[in-house]
Amino acid sequence: MLIKLAWRNLWRNKLRTSIMLSAMAFGLIGVVTMIGFMNGMYGNMIDNAISWQTSHVQVHHQGFVDNPEINLTIVEPERITADLAKMSEVIAWSERFIVDGMVASARSSRGVRINGVDIDAEARVTPIATSVKAGSWLPSEGRHPVVVSSKTAQRLRLKLGSKVVITFSDADKDVTGAAFRVSGIFSTPSTSFDDGNIYVRRSDLMAMAGIEGSHEIAVLLDDSNSMSNALAIMVRDKIRLITSNENSVRDWQQIQPMLASIIAQMGPSNAILLGIFVSAMGFGVVNIMLMSVFERTREFGVLMAVGMQKHKVFALIIFETSLLGVTGATLGLVSSLALVELLQITGIPLGNMAEGLGAFGVDTTLYPQVAASEYRYIFITVVLVCVLAALYPARQILKQRPVDAMAEKH
Repeated sequence: MLIKLAWRNLWRNKLRTSIMLSAMAFGLIGVVTMIGFMNGMYGNMIDNAISWQTSHVQVHHQGFVDNPEINLTIVEPERITADLAKMSEVIAWSERFIVDGMVASARSSRGVRINGVDIDAEARVTPIATSVKAGSWLPSEGRHPVVVSSKTAQRLRLKLGSKVVITFSDADKDVTGAAFRVSGIFSTPSTSFDDGNIYVRRSDLMAMAGIEGSHEIAVLLDDSNSMSNALAIMVRDKIRLITSNENSVRDWQQIQPMLASIIAQMGPSNAILLGIFVSAMGFGVVNIMLMSVFERTREFGVLMAVGMQKHKVFALIIFETSLLGVTGATLGLVSSLALVELLQITGIPLGNMAEGLGAFGVDTTLYPQVAASEYRYIFITVVLVCVLAALYPARQILKQRPVDAMAEKH
């Protein structure tokens, strides 16, 4: 009975209620879209970092992590890869021979990280093979092919088939070098990664260096939850049990602590956005309910005079604001859900911001992400704030005696 009466009271002034519901709905659309945008940007940054730079787990020689010397290769890599093949969580892995060196064309030169990779294994671990914009991924045949980024090609004025000279210090600390031909030009979401990496065949690089082995084993896991490294930690610990103490095994959050910081700040930043909205909304609800309650002071006085208990009057006011909150939250979240679903199809082009965010590995188009738990959290928060906002107007009415309330003229 009280709920039915509260619903009718809510719509006694249709214009006022409609304005308040519209404000709540549009405000929620803005808040949810902003949260989705932030989640999408951070999630995209993390996904790209895992795809291109860290994978889920990496193995190195202990000394190579702090001082990437060419002689510090992984101890017993064959044993590690044999065990990786038995782990159901592992999708693929790639052994890499990595050196820092120079790449030079007839026009210019620059320092780069030279990644010597196994062609098929690297294509399974990273999206490099599908990100070649011109030419092709490293061929298995031919003499000394190299794949460079579009930025490197632009800086060195390279095109497909151009000759470059790659030089670095070999195992004996002597400078060694060889001529390579550009077989492909790739582009990734990260401009900093593009600036500093080129790819050659591991066999070619080992022959130039004069040593065998691997400096890095990158492991890709069957893990769709990029916001958690629980599976990566489990696999990391498994590898540590079977590998030499001279090797270092790290999960992706240890490799790039910044990613862990991003995940840790997502919750507080979303809470701040929601807090700003519900604070403004709460003042609006207090204002609306004060107007509504004071307009009906005589009515409440009559109800109390004929025997309606004060706790029922209090419940009536609370039910009114609860219904206001539930209706506004439902309208806002349903509209937000529809908008987010649409933007997940069309995406949000970053335009002029794309180049700046490219330094952090963000794609040029973002797709908002809002989890079901976030919708539930927002709904509960909005309704709770509406209930709290009704306490002051309800208290103002309950403080009055029935005779005084009936004598009020508004």
